[in-house]
Amino acid sequence: MSRMFCLLLWQLLLRVSCHVAAGKNIYYFNSYWCSFSTLTADSVWSSASLCTVGSNIFASVRENSPAGQFISHISIRSDPGANTVRLCLTGPNANWFYLEGRTIRLNSSASRVLDREVLGPFLIAELTCYEDDIKQSHYRILVEILNENDNKPKFLEETIQPFSISEVVAVNSVVFTVKAVDSDGDMISYIIDQSSEDAWFFRIDLPNSGKVVLSKPLDYESRTRLQIIMWAQETNTEEKFNISTILTIDIEDVDDQYPHFLPCTPVSPRVPICMNPTYTANITRKQQDSVLEFSPGPIRARDGDRGINAPLMYTILSGDNHGKFVMDNRTGEIRLARAVDEHQPGANFTLTVMVCQVEDRLKYSVATVVVRVLSENSFPPVFNTTTFKGFIIQSSSPASIVSTYGNQVLQVQVSDQDFSDQGVNPNIRFFLHPTSRLYQVTQEGVLIARTDQLRAFDRHILQVVARDEESGEEASASVDIEVLQRGQAVPHGAFTEQQLFGDVDSRLAGGIAALILLTFLSAFLFLLLRFVRRRRPQEADVLPATTTLKHHKVSSRSPGFMDEALHRQASLRSGSFHGRQGLYIRRQSLPPPTSSSSAADSRTRPQSPSSEVSLSDPAGRCRFQTDLFVMVEKPAGVASGWERSPDVTAGLQLHAEMPQSDKDVNTDQSRDT
Repeated sequence: MSRMFCLLLWQLLLRVSCHVAAGKNIYYFNSYWCSFSTLTADSVWSSASLCTVGSNIFASVRENSPAGQFISHISIRSDPGANTVRLCLTGPNANWFYLEGRTIRLNSSASRVLDREVLGPFLIAELTCYEDDIKQSHYRILVEILNENDNKPKFLEETIQPFSISEVVAVNSVVFTVKAVDSDGDMISYIIDQSSEDAWFFRIDLPNSGKVVLSKPLDYESRTRLQIIMWAQETNTEEKFNISTILTIDIEDVDDQYPHFLPCTPVSPRVPICMNPTYTANITRKQQDSVLEFSPGPIRARDGDRGINAPLMYTILSGDNHGKFVMDNRTGEIRLARAVDEHQPGANFTLTVMVCQVEDRLKYSVATVVVRVLSENSFPPVFNTTTFKGFIIQSSSPASIVSTYGNQVLQVQVSDQDFSDQGVNPNIRFFLHPTSRLYQVTQEGVLIARTDQLRAFDRHILQVVARDEESGEEASASVDIEVLQRGQAVPHGAFTEQQLFGDVDSRLAGGIAALILLTFLSAFLFLLLRFVRRRRPQEADVLPATTTLKHHKVSSRSPGFMDEALHRQASLRSGSFHGRQGLYIRRQSLPPPTSSSSAADSRTRPQSPSSEVSLSDPAGRCRFQTDLFVMVEKPAGVASGWERSPDVTAGLQLHAEMPQSDKDVNTDQSRDT
């Protein structure tokens, strides 16, 4: 019984839209379906027409409107003294409204925004009127949600995913389509961003369609992937909302290219067509059964379609010389099967080789192979001199030939003893190392200069290299080039060149040498004069000092004797034997005197223990010799014309028997008088 009562009570609560309170006011209870409102006493309606006067409600409201936004008035007239009335809102969107007096308002919040894109264009509800819990009337409420531009366009994910297109797709054809939607229902146009790197490959003819057209042909070998930036933008709104995305397009490779030999040399940077190289190899006449080494690199080819990389096959089309050369069909190696005939006139072989796809032999490519037979190489090339001398006269001509002595054309030459024809090697190639912007050398060894860019009196040192293209051997030499001024003659030889260019230097060198010599002579004369000046005072002080110290018994009143002795000593040293009276000669050169004269001399001349007299010279620097005597010429009528004079030093006694006065000193002064 109690359970049945609870069920009935629950159903009653679901059906009841409001709870009536005692008093003069009318209350409206707000539940999930119903709204709660209060009417004052002066708003009481008449019981006869309280719920029957209303009508259906049609209104509109903008999306994103705030809470409490006015929706509509309720057209029910009030009458004082009426019975209790209940109003109830029901329906699918009744929770978006609430009653306030006789008005319906929007029930929204910050977390519960009225959004047309979510709820749809309309809100539907029902208004039911009850009098004394008896349903009197039922009205419909239809509220339109007005749209606002509050959403940006969005690309459909399935239209902007990476995709692939074939490289052989036709130009001006639609290759893909993009699609974007706007929740507000605005019109959308599509634009390709021209700042993207690959934008020039595509275009859009109809902006509102989203169809992308191919503008340029595709090539997998050039580009394997393209990327563009696509924009979707509103066209019928003031805001012009837009959105962008990056589209990635992969290029599918198709077998549309031919194979080519490596290395690939493009015809031009923008034309992906390869020029096949020419392969060269060197052999000797004794070489056989060996794999040839080619330049540049081994013989290799590659399929033009790198994404497919079809297998290739090699073959010799011509020039195998009856099987002398054999080619591996898989690797492209060429083998020399047998040696070259020594009597065969042709020393070089030219082969034509082909590479093609195994599955499609119509896709092929052809290259040339040159095999050179080299002679025995025992000697390297040698220049005939290590340094060449060249001259060039300054002029306004753009080019002139460099000459050498005698105004002859300068030609650098090399000799190779491996060649009997005067050592001329036809495989020699000349070049300058490093290269020069002022000079060039021809293959004949002639130097050409750009004379309009040269200055007089300049000198240039160049290095010329001669290379044997067959053996790879090199030789180098220097070229010394001097630039002559206008009108100046080319020297005829090295000597005239030295005179021509060495006048200024020789004069300068001569002046410097003369200046150095003059400096040395001045220094020598200065030192010599200084030595003489120092020597003279020493010699003048030696004899007076020694005489005064050692010979204190000799009177100082007779200076004439010392002067005479010094004078004679000087005359003896100078080699002159002429004195004041008579001739001074050495004693040994005359015959010995007679006994009488000797006795007389012995009586009149004191004996000297030694014929050599020393005049007080402690250092021993002055020596006076007394072995001289004076020869006096006799007057006419005398039998003998010469008479021996007493010895000039006979009166000097320098030991214990030294005379005590001037009278004891025997000199020849009396004879002189």
